Amino acid sequence: MSEKNIQLGLKENWKQFTLLLIVNAFVGGMVGLERTILPELAEKEFLVISTSVILSFIIVFGVVKAITNYFTGVLANRVGRKNLLIIGWIIAIPIPFILMYAQHWNWVIFANVLLGINQGLTWSSTVVMKIDLVGEKHRGLAMGLNESFGYFSIALVAFTTGWIASEYGLRPYPFYQGVGFVVLGLLMSIFFIKDTAKHVASETKKNTIKPLKNIFWETTWKDQNLGSISQAGFVNNLNDGMIWGVLPIILASKGFNLKNISIIVAVYPAIWGIGQLVTGKLSDHYNKKMMLFIGMAIQGLALIFMFWATSYLQFIILSSLLGAGTAIVYPTFLSAIASFTNPNQRAQSIGTFRLWRDLGYAFGALLTIIITQFFDVDITIIAIGILTVISSIIIKIRMS
Repeated sequence: MSEKNIQLGLKENWKQFTLLLIVNAFVGGMVGLERTILPELAEKEFLVISTSVILSFIIVFGVVKAITNYFTGVLANRVGRKNLLIIGWIIAIPIPFILMYAQHWNWVIFANVLLGINQGLTWSSTVVMKIDLVGEKHRGLAMGLNESFGYFSIALVAFTTGWIASEYGLRPYPFYQGVGFVVLGLLMSIFFIKDTAKHVASETKKNTIKPLKNIFWETTWKDQNLGSISQAGFVNNLNDGMIWGVLPIILASKGFNLKNISIIVAVYPAIWGIGQLVTGKLSDHYNKKMMLFIGMAIQGLALIFMFWATSYLQFIILSSLLGAGTAIVYPTFLSAIASFTNPNQRAQSIGTFRLWRDLGYAFGALLTIIITQFFDVDITIIAIGILTVISSIIIKIRMS
C-alpha cells in the first residue's frame, strides 16, 4: 500500500487492529500464568519461604521488562515494530517449559528474565502499532481496548491457573496454557500482522507538535506534563508489583484457601481490564489530568483500606476499587503521552515512559522487602497506598 492510500482511524484499520488485540491477549496470558501460583510454587515445590526470595522474580521481571521497553522504543523505527514483535515471541518459547520442569528456583528467575524481554518487546510493539493505526481521534479508545484485552487476559489466566492448580496440582498442568499462547502469538505475528511505518510517515506530515530536544529526560521529568505522567506510571506499577507479590501471602495468612485467593487476586486485573473499555473512550473526551488524579487517588485509598479488611467481601470490594482506579489511569497514560509528542518520537517517548512505569514493579517489590524486614507484611499495603495518594497530588499540582 502506498503512502497516499494510507488512512488513519479505527474503522479504516479495524482488521489489523483486531488482530493486534488478539495477539495482545496472548501477551497478557503469559503474565497471568504466574500471577496467582508462583508464591505458592516457591513455598511448596522449592521450599522457599523468605518474602525477599519469593519477590525476587518480580524484581527481575520488572527491571528486564523496563529496560526492554526503552530499547523497543529506540529500535522501533530502525528495526520495525513487526520484527520486534516476532523476536519477542521467539524469546518466549522456553518460558512455559521452564516453569513446568524447573528443579531449582533460579530457573524460575531465568524464566522471568525471558518473560520480561518478551513482555517489553511484544506489549510495547502492539501498543505503538495500535496508536500508529488509529490517529489522534480514537487514541484513548485504542489504548483502552489494548490494555483491556491484555489485562483481562491476565485476570482470566490468573484465575484458570489457580483453579487448575487446586484441581490437578501446581505443576505441570497450569502452564500448558502458556505453550498455546506462544505458538498462536508467534504464528499470528509472522503471518498476519503488518508493519505500521507508513502510517507513522503519513501522520508526521500533518502533525504540528514540536519535537522534543531530549526525548529521554523530557519524558522522564523535565516536561511538566510528560514528567507527571511518568512518575504516576512508576507509582502505579510500584503498587501493582506489591499486590502481585504479597497479596496472595497476606490472604493465605488470613486463612483464605487457594480458590478464594485466586478469585480475589483475579478481580483486580479483571475490573482493570474490562473498565478500560469505558475509561479509554472517556480519555478522548474528558480532561486527562483530572482522570489521572482521580484514578491514582482511588487506588491509594483502596490500598490503605485493605490493611483493615478481614472478610472475603471486603477484599473483593477493595480489589474491585483498586482495579477501577487503575482502569481510569492506564489507557490515559498512553494516550496522553502520545498526544504530547511528535509521531516520529512517539515510540521512543512511550518507551521511556514504559521504562519508568515498569521499573515500578521492581521498586514495589524492593520496598516490600525492606518494609517486611522491620514490620509485618500487612504494613506494605498502607505504605504503598500513601505513596499512591502522594502521586495523585503531584499530578494535581504539576500537570497543566
